[in-house]
Amino acid sequence: MAMRENKGRAGGPPLPGAAARLHADPLADPGVDPLVDPVADPVVRALCDDLDSGFAELFGAYQGLMFTAALRLCGRWADAEDLTAEAFLRAYRALCGYEAERIADLRPRAWLVKILLNVWRNSRRTDARKPPPAPLDEAPDPVDPREGVEAAAVRHETGGELAELLGRLPEDQRTAVVLRHVVDLPIAEIAAALDMPEGTVKSHISRGLRRLRTLSASVATATSPATPATSPPASLAASPSTSTPAPAASPGGAR
Repeated sequence: MAMRENKGRAGGPPLPGAAARLHADPLADPGVDPLVDPVADPVVRALCDDLDSGFAELFGAYQGLMFTAALRLCGRWADAEDLTAEAFLRAYRALCGYEAERIADLRPRAWLVKILLNVWRNSRRTDARKPPPAPLDEAPDPVDPREGVEAAAVRHETGGELAELLGRLPEDQRTAVVLRHVVDLPIAEIAAALDMPEGTVKSHISRGLRRLRTLSASVATATSPATPATSPPASLAASPSTSTPAPAASPGGAR
């Protein structure tokens, strides 16, 4: 499925200074309250009114967030496209079997992320039986057409480093860090998506961030011993709202 530049509504504004914020307080919520999903109620109402048109609303609202999460989980652009498309396809098929009451009670953001995580885990089990893929650091970051050549080069370098470092985290830590600090889900929604207590989620986030800092410092020491790094790469998030491409068309066709 082709990808294109898209400004998804659910992702929120860009996250300036993400690395500094993580270093200061890794479990703090960002300035925009992530507990509030501003598009959830309109999307759910649209789904209840008409499934097909409502699914188009769902897809448009969350495609950026889903692709960003998929890219940071798997580290490869083409794989992220496939994971995003498959997750939305499964979501549509599930909705076709839901009663109206179940759709009305839906928490779409956490529900979609949970589907994406299941698709990703299944793909990892399948990939384990295949030849090794290309290195993670070859995965490009989503492109912002407004940035200059120098900024793009820096973003590519830090994005490749981030993909490599995230790939070296244990799965639970990687998932928790990506959901909390890349797509800005609140702890409660991450716990729901991962089927684990909130305290366990916070522990995975804290340990994952400490491990990222250790790995980042090791990389910096190896390349420039005089100036070791003490924080994660400068760009943790491919912002779903401004720079994240997403599938061009909704996979939910006529039933």
